[in-house]
Amino acid sequence: MNKNLPLKPEDVVDRDREWDLLAEFVTDPDPAMRLGIVSGRRRHGKSYLLQALCERVGGLYVTAVREEGRLPAIRRFGDAVAAHAGLQPGTLRLSDWREVLTNALDVTVRSGAPLLVIDELPYLLQHSPEIPGLLQQLYDERQRGSGTGVRPGPRLILCGSAMSVMHELLSGTKPLRGRAVIDLRLSAFDYRAARDFWRIDDPLTALQVHAVLGGAPGYRPVAARPHPNDGFAAWVTRTLLDPGRAVYSRAETEYLLREDPRITQHTLYYDILTAIAQGVSTPTKIGAALERQRNAVTHPLGVLESTGYIQREQDILRPRHPVITLADPVIRFNQLITLPQAATVEQGFAEQAWQAATTTFNSKILGPHFEDLARTFTRRYAHTFLPGGLPGPVGTTEVADPAARRKHEVDVLALALGERPQAPRARIALIGEAKATAARRGTGDLQRLEHIRGLLTGQGYDTTGATLALFSLHGFYPDLVELAARRDDLLLVDLPVLYGGG
Repeated sequence: MNKNLPLKPEDVVDRDREWDLLAEFVTDPDPAMRLGIVSGRRRHGKSYLLQALCERVGGLYVTAVREEGRLPAIRRFGDAVAAHAGLQPGTLRLSDWREVLTNALDVTVRSGAPLLVIDELPYLLQHSPEIPGLLQQLYDERQRGSGTGVRPGPRLILCGSAMSVMHELLSGTKPLRGRAVIDLRLSAFDYRAARDFWRIDDPLTALQVHAVLGGAPGYRPVAARPHPNDGFAAWVTRTLLDPGRAVYSRAETEYLLREDPRITQHTLYYDILTAIAQGVSTPTKIGAALERQRNAVTHPLGVLESTGYIQREQDILRPRHPVITLADPVIRFNQLITLPQAATVEQGFAEQAWQAATTTFNSKILGPHFEDLARTFTRRYAHTFLPGGLPGPVGTTEVADPAARRKHEVDVLALALGERPQAPRARIALIGEAKATAARRGTGDLQRLEHIRGLLTGQGYDTTGATLALFSLHGFYPDLVELAARRDDLLLVDLPVLYGGG
């Protein structure tokens, strides 16, 4: 860590890498102007992080408002610039965005803290689309240094939650293309950091909460009472299944979908999300489920993928059609649990609705989420257990078994570091199975993995250094534990190990 960088405040949880990146950006002594882009989903903590940065270095933070028009926005931004300069509101009578932006950049430089943050930029672009072009002009004008001893140039950070709008700022022939030195996409907390952030005692409860909210830190202020430590069922019925709460999943899903200006046909998008949540996994099948042609859902699927609401999972060993799944836990919960029982929930019978939905939750939400966290564990933490250290690409695959006339689905497969997905004869570092069942795992599960390893060996893959990994919600039978103690190629991962408790 660079000791000359401004220290991260104690209330900013995790985000060490992101803080150092932004702090280096702000403290760069270059006299030329520098531009950074920060984007991320709603409730991922972008504003919290950037406000903390501005407070630490004395920068100017201004955020746009969705409902505000052009002239009120110009006046409010002008007042913020005046206040930062120590002047009274209304002192700066600025008539257009060029004047606002010019004064804002000049004031921050003169103040000795040359940081300007414009948050929720997409709201401004709805009524002032000329802003990126103006910023291009101001950026180009401020690229010439004036010799030694000159103070650092302005540092501008543009931030927003509308992912498609933020990504397009630097694309194609857009004015700001090639001018940003930072393009930071702030992700949710890692599942371990999320448990620490929520202060959840029981790892199973932490897994359940993560399965419905993910690691977005912005949910804790609106869903922390009752606390999940009081029991997951009591917590979920009084938060995601309470129509009177801001985090009620129907309201939250609608808010998320409205973040992207390209999502206009909300019924179509809802239907697509529901089909995916129910297990329909290709564009053709999704179109068929909606009684539409494949090309009718191609564009909506692209929008949902670019916003991070869905993801396409490629087979890590063989080229085949990717599997489309829901990436957002709240949307998945809404489409599978809340919507089918919305009438019951909104009549005040959340507890009864939850009891009826428990089987669906366990099979279609908790199970797939546990498999996903098993892959995350393999990417981020398994290197401390693997003989070869850090693995390469991690994903899923299907392994053909000609003798049995079937295919084996592999939940977790990691290639060795340096190997490329879908490369023939690749070295395999880990073969794993993760099933969120109530039963403990035994030697029968190990025999299945050994059989799959043998099939992969017969198909030309190098499995000599492959570790066999079993992931379990409820532990392992004693004979398997004893066997693992004697074998270097067997890794057992229960919830304490998954969450770093050993």
